[in-house]
Amino acid sequence: MLHVPRVYRGFHDAWELRQDEHIAEFTSGRASFVPNLLPETAVGLPADTVLTILKGRLGDRVDMALDRRHIDPEVPAAELPAEIASPVAGWDSGRWLQTTNMVGINVRTVQTFWSVIKYLLTVPAPITSVHLLPIWEPGVVESLYGMASWRLNSEFYDAELADAVPHLDSTEAQLRAVVNLIHATGRTVGMDVIPHTDRYSEMSLAQPRFFEWLQRQDLRIVDHSDNLHEDVEVEILRWLETAGPASPGVEYPTEIGEFFGDAFDEADRLRTLFGSPSDRIGRHRRRGDLVAYLASYGYEPVPATMGTPFRHIEVDTRNQGLVVDADGNTWRDYVLVKPGPFARVFNPLARYKLYGRKENNRHWEIDFDRPRAEVFEYVAGHYADVQRRFGFDFMRGDMSHVQMRPTGVPSQLDEYYDLLGAIKNRIQHTNSVPYFGYFAETFLPPRDVFGYGEEMDHLEAADADVTQGDLQSNAIGSPDFMVQFRQYLDIAATRACTPSFTVMTPDKDDPRFDPLYEKGNVVRSFLSLFLTDVPSYVALGQEVRDVHLTPWPNEHYTKLFVFHEHGEDNVYPSKARRGLRYLWGKNGSLFGAMTRLRLFADEIFPTIAGRSTRWLLPPDPRGYRREVAWTQWDHPDYVFVVNLDVEEPTGYFAIPSIPEAPEGATLELAYSTTSDVSQANTYPPWNGRHFRVSSLEPEEARVYRLNRPE
Repeated sequence: MLHVPRVYRGFHDAWELRQDEHIAEFTSGRASFVPNLLPETAVGLPADTVLTILKGRLGDRVDMALDRRHIDPEVPAAELPAEIASPVAGWDSGRWLQTTNMVGINVRTVQTFWSVIKYLLTVPAPITSVHLLPIWEPGVVESLYGMASWRLNSEFYDAELADAVPHLDSTEAQLRAVVNLIHATGRTVGMDVIPHTDRYSEMSLAQPRFFEWLQRQDLRIVDHSDNLHEDVEVEILRWLETAGPASPGVEYPTEIGEFFGDAFDEADRLRTLFGSPSDRIGRHRRRGDLVAYLASYGYEPVPATMGTPFRHIEVDTRNQGLVVDADGNTWRDYVLVKPGPFARVFNPLARYKLYGRKENNRHWEIDFDRPRAEVFEYVAGHYADVQRRFGFDFMRGDMSHVQMRPTGVPSQLDEYYDLLGAIKNRIQHTNSVPYFGYFAETFLPPRDVFGYGEEMDHLEAADADVTQGDLQSNAIGSPDFMVQFRQYLDIAATRACTPSFTVMTPDKDDPRFDPLYEKGNVVRSFLSLFLTDVPSYVALGQEVRDVHLTPWPNEHYTKLFVFHEHGEDNVYPSKARRGLRYLWGKNGSLFGAMTRLRLFADEIFPTIAGRSTRWLLPPDPRGYRREVAWTQWDHPDYVFVVNLDVEEPTGYFAIPSIPEAPEGATLELAYSTTSDVSQANTYPPWNGRHFRVSSLEPEEARVYRLNRPE
C-alpha cells in the first residue's frame, strides 16, 4: 500500500472539517479557486455539489451555459450570449496567446469532460487558458494522438452529469457545455489539432487518396509508388462487395471513381463501410475486418516519421519489430534507413499526403511544388467545423516542428506551406474568429534536427503565435536552463512567435523526467505566473506531483494516460497500466506551498496582468549569477527576485536602481516561498545606487512591494 504523507492527509482532514469555509472563499470572490481543495478530492465531488459551487460564484451564467439552446453543437458557438462567449472575442489576432498562462489537461486523467470543470475549481484565475489533449475517438493502442475518426471520444461522456442535467445526454452536448462554463469563468479553451491519424483510421480507409500507401511482403516493401492508393481503393470495394454494406439494403456507388469521389458524401461512405456513427463497437469490428483484408494483400498506410531525414523507411527485421495487435493481426514496425539523432518512426500513425511525389516516389522524395489542395481543404475544413460547433479559442498544433523541405523555409510562401498554419487561417477566416490562436508543439532545437532549417523561421512562416519550447526538459538553474531561459526571452523580444515558459507538459510526464522535478517546483511555477509578458504552460497534477527518486508505476504518470494499454496482453508493454485511474501525487508539502503561491497571485495579479516586464537582473546565460530580478516597465508596483540555484544561497547581491521609482521609494517584502526572512531582507536598504539584498535561500523566490513616499 502506498504511504500517504501526514501533510497530505492533513489537507484531506481539513477539507472534511472546513469545506464550507473554503467554498465560501471561492463563491464570495475572496479567492479565484477553492483553497485547500486537493485535485483528487475535486474530481470526486458529486455533480450537484459542483453545480451548487459554480452557481455560487457565477450565478445565472451557469444556467445559461447549460441551457438547452446553448449546448447544441449545430448552433454555431459564435451565436452564444456574451456571458458565455469567448473572453478574447474582441481580439483581431491570436497574439493574446503570447501572454496567457495555460494548463494542459489529459481528459483521461480525470476521465470525463465534466471532470475538467471539477479540476478547474482548484486552479487560480491567473491561469487563463485550458488546453485539452486530443478529444477524438482513438485507434491503435487507444492512443489519443492516433485519431480513428472525427467523432469525439465517447469514454469522456459523464453519466452522472446526464443524470443531473438530463438534456446533456451526449458527449457532444457535454463538451459544448464544458466549453461554455470555462468561458463563463473568463478562460479560453484550446483543442489539439493533429496532422496525422491512426494508421488505419476511418479517414484513411474512406479517403485512401489522402494518404500515402505501401505494400509489404514479409520483410520487404515491394511497392510505395505515388498512386498505390488506387490499388487500395479497388481492394476496399472488393471487400465491400463480399462483406456487404454495414447497414443491409443500403445502396452505394459501385464504380471506384464515384464511391471515393466528392459526389458520394463522406458521411454516407462511412455509414456504408462501417455503420452508424453511434455504434462504436460495430464500426470498430467492421474496420478491423477491412484492415485484416487489406493486410492480407500487404497494403498499409506509410507510417508517420519525426526528425530529419523523415523519408525512406524499411521494415524493422528485429524481433522487437514484430507486433501483434488486440485483434490478432501481425504487423511489422518500420525504421528509417539513415536516421538522424532524433529521427523516429511513429508506426501506429499515418500522416496526410499533402504534396505530390517525385519520380513516382522512387526515392521517397516529396514534390513541394505540387501541393494537394483537396487534402488541405479536407483536414482544415473538418477542424473548422469542430471550432464552429464547440467554440474553441485556440489550437495546440501537434508535431509543429515537422518541416520536411530540405532547403528550409522557401523564398516564396503560399497558403499550402504548412498544414497547421492552413488550419489556423481557415478557422479564422471561414468562422469569422480572427482571435483564434495557434500554440505550436516545438522544442526550438539547433537547425536541421527536428525539421530542416531554423525552427523559428518555420514557426513564423506557419503563423504560429506561441511555441511550447523545451525549458521543461532542463533542471531549474542548470547551465542548459540558464542558456535557454535567456535565449527564449531574446526570441520573445525579437520574433513574431513567442516561446513559452513551460513547467511540465501532460504528454511528457514520464519517468525520464523524474530528476527534473526533485527540486525547484515552486520556483518554476512562480516564474510562470509572474513573467507577465511571456506565456506559460503547466500540466494537471504538477501541484501535487511526488518526488520520484526511482521510477514509479505507470499509473502515476500523465503521459501513460495518452495510451490505453493494460496488463500483460498489450502491444506496447512499456506503456501498459494495471489500473484504470490516474493516481494523483501525495506531495502535501508541495500542494501547501503551491496553494500559498496561488493565493498571493490572486492578490496581485490584477495589478500586474498584461504589463510589460522590465528586467533588473536578467538571466545570465553563463550561469555565473543565478539570481534574477524584474519589475513592471511603467509605474512599477512590485519587484520579483528569484534564486535559480537549488543547492546554494545567493549571498549578497544588489537590485539596481528601479527606473521610474521616485526618490525615497522603499521595498517591503510582500511574499517569500520561505517562511523565515530576516529583517534586513524584509526591508532591503537603499544605499543611493541600489537596494542591497543580503541573500536568497536555495530556490527561494520573493516579491517586494514598491512603496512610494507620501
